[in-house]
Amino acid sequence: MALSLHAQPKNYYNMFTVKPFKIDVQQTVLDDLQNRLRQTRWPDAPENIGWKYGTDPVFLQSLVAYWQNGYDWRKQEAALNKFPQFTVEIEGLTIHFLHIKSKNPNARPLLLLHGWPDCFYRFYKVIPLLADDYDVIVPSIPGFGFSSHVAQTDDGSAKIFAALMKDVLGYKTFLAAGGDVGSGITKSLANLYPENVAAIHLTDVGYPNGTEDWSTMSKAEQEFGQVIQQWWYTEGAYAMLHATKPQTQAFGLNDSPTGLASWIIEKFNTWRTQDGTIEDHFTKDELLTNIMIYWVSQTINSSMRTYAAGAHQQLASGQKVNVPTGVAVFGGDAPTPKEWAERKVNLKKFTVMEKGGHFAAMESPEAWVKEVDGFFKGEGK
Repeated sequence: MALSLHAQPKNYYNMFTVKPFKIDVQQTVLDDLQNRLRQTRWPDAPENIGWKYGTDPVFLQSLVAYWQNGYDWRKQEAALNKFPQFTVEIEGLTIHFLHIKSKNPNARPLLLLHGWPDCFYRFYKVIPLLADDYDVIVPSIPGFGFSSHVAQTDDGSAKIFAALMKDVLGYKTFLAAGGDVGSGITKSLANLYPENVAAIHLTDVGYPNGTEDWSTMSKAEQEFGQVIQQWWYTEGAYAMLHATKPQTQAFGLNDSPTGLASWIIEKFNTWRTQDGTIEDHFTKDELLTNIMIYWVSQTINSSMRTYAAGAHQQLASGQKVNVPTGVAVFGGDAPTPKEWAERKVNLKKFTVMEKGGHFAAMESPEAWVKEVDGFFKGEGK
């Protein structure tokens, strides 16, 4: 792989001050974490309940035990620091981003946007697989990771990332791909900056919300709407809390690492490919490194506020996308029908993937890269 990890990006010297960034968590933070883990006050639970009522208490206890006795943050920190990272102030916010320059002179810039409850770490496996043909840019969305703790709407983040790509990095046209929150931001980018965004790839295009005219929807779309409605009743409580009362649960999640882990890993389990166990799809190290980025940056609250920031607003992400779009529907994610995708985007490629879930770039990196790369190399055909 032609992976240039330490190349200094060009076009940084203008009105923006770009600073090299290195993850370096103070030892006092890690010591405090260990103390908190040791003092976890475990709740009771029905015997052999598994994941039925939420997080499996047996699995969480094993994860916390490994967190205390086997997990090595410094090793993970060093691995993350192999990727060149920077910060820059845009619109008054500090934006953290990875920028991996390809040695290929014909490489195209590709912006990758994560969602919740993951972070830039979602893409750590796919960066080396893409670096032969793309300049890969992976920012922390505002409110997440090492960016400012200020939640933004899809449109707000899109404006920041357009400035990052055009004005800071000097890319006049670029590609973008995202999932979850990143899908909304990617759609906003395409609609607000169609002259700059050449094509996009999504793993979800948005969902029916009950305002649609069902008489115009196909049978598959109507069935999809019913699935999503049922999903809101059984799985959507977290999103409603984030959109309405994020501060309430933030006190507990920012104070208890065990509570934070529970809130996050339940989603990794529910939204994965539904075969085997969670550890058949994510290692304990992967789960904990994602959680650690939330813990050491203290961004669980601001990440949840992202839902509140976008609630009840008319956003560009809600409009149909006209730039060429590829969509891949992974088996562990919402079963989006092709007709619904065509309603939402200028669909050029639609694929139903056999395996992989909501965090496909981490769970099924080779399949995700094959699909995304294949679309961008043949976009519009």
